[in-house]
Amino acid sequence: MDRSQEIIRTSWIGIVTNVLLAGFKAVVGVLASSVAIVMDAVNNLSDALSSVITIVGTKLSQRPADRKHPFGFGRIEYFSAIIIAVIVLSAGVTSFIESVKKIFDPTEPEYTMTTLVVIVVAIVVKLVLGQYVKSKGEALKSDALIASGSDALFDAIITLATLFSAGVMLLWNVSLDGVLGALISIVIIKAGIEMLASPVNELLGTSISAELTKQIVKEVSDFEGVHGVYDLILHNYGPDVKIGSLHINVYDTMSAHEIHGLTRKITMQMIE
Repeated sequence: MDRSQEIIRTSWIGIVTNVLLAGFKAVVGVLASSVAIVMDAVNNLSDALSSVITIVGTKLSQRPADRKHPFGFGRIEYFSAIIIAVIVLSAGVTSFIESVKKIFDPTEPEYTMTTLVVIVVAIVVKLVLGQYVKSKGEALKSDALIASGSDALFDAIITLATLFSAGVMLLWNVSLDGVLGALISIVIIKAGIEMLASPVNELLGTSISAELTKQIVKEVSDFEGVHGVYDLILHNYGPDVKIGSLHINVYDTMSAHEIHGLTRKITMQMIE
């Protein structure tokens, strides 16, 4: 299974999990006549959107190069990550606004055993799903998967804060909904900005790591006939596509045929 297939498979796991969780909440909400739980089920369906965006972006990025796009469509993955990061960022801003409203105009939430059970199930599922998707994203170097996994983890954190607030309300009759919500929203907004920065920087063009530079220079310098490596340039056209050039020094006694053979060998090793 190649990288793109792994990303799509992981995204499908995210979609199926969110749909199953939404179905569970919807059934419980209907049986318990709870509009809040039913609406939370709808929210879970919208959470599957980030996984859908990841799948669409990955499939589009695999389109073959054409005359207008000679280096392929790999950078579409960065746009997918940007869209998901914007979703996370907007969710954080919306949550912050609503939390601030609760601070100045607190409402007393009503909790039942049914709602508490749903909250606990949602926390466990979202924590497992978020950690799995995020770790897969880091392993596959997929900003879209990382953002999607982080989105699920933030959902779990928000729900956990709701559970904690419910416990405080039941024990001491003190509402912390607004304060906790505002603090968590700030964390989400900060994370959303960081998630947004990574793919944006890739689109703008970031310098390659010092480790990769040293590795390439060393490998090319080890070729017989190479007496210097300079002006290494690499352009990023997607997570697994880099196109670039470098200059080498050779003795002026080498023939054009020998130089051509040497550059072919270097090119093939760089591709491998």
